[in-house]
Amino acid sequence: MCNFNKNHRPSIFMHSNNTVTLTKFYRHLRLRPILLLLLFIFLYPAVHAQSNSKSKVKPNWNEILEEQLFPGKKLQDSTFSFQGKFEEQFITTADNVKLHGILFKADKSKGLIFYLHGSNGAVDTWGKIANIYTDNGYDLFMLDYRGYGKSEGKVTNEELLYRDLQTVYDKLTQQYPEDHIIIIGQSMGTALASTIASHNSPKMLILQAPYYSFQDWTQHVAPELDTSGIPFYFDNAAALQKVKCRTIIFHGDQDNAVYFDSSIKLSNFFKKQDKLIRLAKEGHNDFSKNKDYLHAIAGLLR
Repeated sequence: MCNFNKNHRPSIFMHSNNTVTLTKFYRHLRLRPILLLLLFIFLYPAVHAQSNSKSKVKPNWNEILEEQLFPGKKLQDSTFSFQGKFEEQFITTADNVKLHGILFKADKSKGLIFYLHGSNGAVDTWGKIANIYTDNGYDLFMLDYRGYGKSEGKVTNEELLYRDLQTVYDKLTQQYPEDHIIIIGQSMGTALASTIASHNSPKMLILQAPYYSFQDWTQHVAPELDTSGIPFYFDNAAALQKVKCRTIIFHGDQDNAVYFDSSIKLSNFFKKQDKLIRLAKEGHNDFSKNKDYLHAIAGLLR
């Protein structure tokens, strides 16, 4: 999920009610202007024909998955210059695609954090927050999904993502005891984190700005869209009901991208040791300067 700028305006003025709905939805995903133009060209005739009907709009969900939820960001020859100790790692998937990640190392490691970042950016930017966790004594492995950073391929379906993540998780458990591994998911990465946690036995799961499910989020952003045919789920709610380890949720109560009540609803599936931490006056994208977050993380990693 991306942070929604309320002051942003689409580059094309749409007239039919249904097209306005699509515009609002794509804009919420921080759609680039040229893509908005293309979507207008290809989608407007079909949508305009429905403008006088009560039927809901049907977007191209596969295109949304590939171009908006996981658009990728290539870094072919990047040289990284992070503070502290780190090393690049490549992991090959079952279909022979090389995934890239960076292992950030603490001076004295208590274990590992497997960090699944949001949909925008790659490890060159996300890696700047690694010291929050390494300073608290945990190594951190940050993976770039297919099409991000130096990772090959492209995300084309949800199950492919989960297979990739399980391959990486299995590799990490060869280096760290599983009961010393914490999985953190940020924004779009939260459903990935909760799903992997539900199929394994990590020490802890931490979700940051999670959505209840992609369908729920879509219906909140643009209720006029027809979500019945979505070919993917990204369902935190379903996964959390299968997670056995301790679960912590952080969510800013001024999040304009993923509504805060998503986490309230997810808390209905909590076990006794689970907790929702409300970050007052915090938005969606960056918790790295939030004192309450930093204090809570230090306590969890103690």
